[in-house]
Amino acid sequence: MRRSVLLAAILLALTSTTPAVAAPPPRSGGAVVASATPVQIYGAWHCGNDYCTWRSVRTVAEFDSQNHWLVDRGDGRPSVNLVVLSFVNPLALLHQTTDANTLDGVPRGMTSEIVNYFTSRGIRVMLSIGGITYTDDWNAALADNPALFGQRAAAVATRLGVGIEIDYEQNSDPDLTGLQSFIDAYRAVHPYDATGARPEARLTIDVAAGDRWLIALNRKATADWLRTDTPVLDYANAMVAARPASASTSQASWQEHVDGKPQYSPPVPPLAPAKFTGGVYIAYGGKPLPECVDYTNSVQRAAAPYVQTVAPNGAGATAGMLGYMFWAAERPSTRGIGTVPPNTCEGGVGAGATALAVPVPMPALRPS
Repeated sequence: MRRSVLLAAILLALTSTTPAVAAPPPRSGGAVVASATPVQIYGAWHCGNDYCTWRSVRTVAEFDSQNHWLVDRGDGRPSVNLVVLSFVNPLALLHQTTDANTLDGVPRGMTSEIVNYFTSRGIRVMLSIGGITYTDDWNAALADNPALFGQRAAAVATRLGVGIEIDYEQNSDPDLTGLQSFIDAYRAVHPYDATGARPEARLTIDVAAGDRWLIALNRKATADWLRTDTPVLDYANAMVAARPASASTSQASWQEHVDGKPQYSPPVPPLAPAKFTGGVYIAYGGKPLPECVDYTNSVQRAAAPYVQTVAPNGAGATAGMLGYMFWAAERPSTRGIGTVPPNTCEGGVGAGATALAVPVPMPALRPS
């Protein structure tokens, strides 16, 4: 696996295992190196209060009581510049299902009022379609009518003024032909917009933490949809691993995307650093993580020199990933504490937004 001299310097500073070159001196707080590329995306997947189903309508006041840290890091500024409401059932969206949990294919809790709660404060909002629970429903929707599925996703994006995230976690033999039809139908309604000015034109995809899972999906996305010369999707999110990982482990996974996998048959091409974010846990298990409550000891702080300086290795021309996505706000699991009071994340994510000078609202993403 190839490495640039700059990457070797960064890994030396972070792991003390690579010889020779010293890392650039950090700025105040130790999180950002002098030549670092600014973080552009600093977002959270949001699971609502019922473990990622969003089945219940909520008042803005009650929602704020559980999620105020997202819009106020303690000084009135938001802690993030992106929230991804997770998840929409793909088959329900295709069929425009209306039942006790869903209205016209969208979970009843994903209302315009909740979207406006964030967008009125400069925070971009997207809806995530899928998740591991809905993998079979992704397969069914793509087999049924992928073009209509894409059109209906585009219509929801128009109605709510949001972007759409593709979270299709079929590891073995994903329906890439169907997914291409979905993307083509969506883009026919909302063409790619390099300026990022139209929220509904933002279309992204989730890939695995590294290149060794969701291989076929990742290969197709990297080769055809995330190219720097003919972009189709805006960017990818390298998702979190099965459990919280250290900064060094996370960086090794992200480096797999940057390098690609030339030894695979067929190979996975390299991905431009400016075409993906890295996933970090903020809620897991029975106690708060530093990523939520203690920025000084957090993964996002330790990994920041890498995230902001990783060099391209076969794709792209600019150094640095787009930033971070955090899994996940409020109640992502039936077990564990989540990010609700008193375990809110001003001291982790919020402090990171300050230390990393995260722009709110999100700027136009830089050229790759």
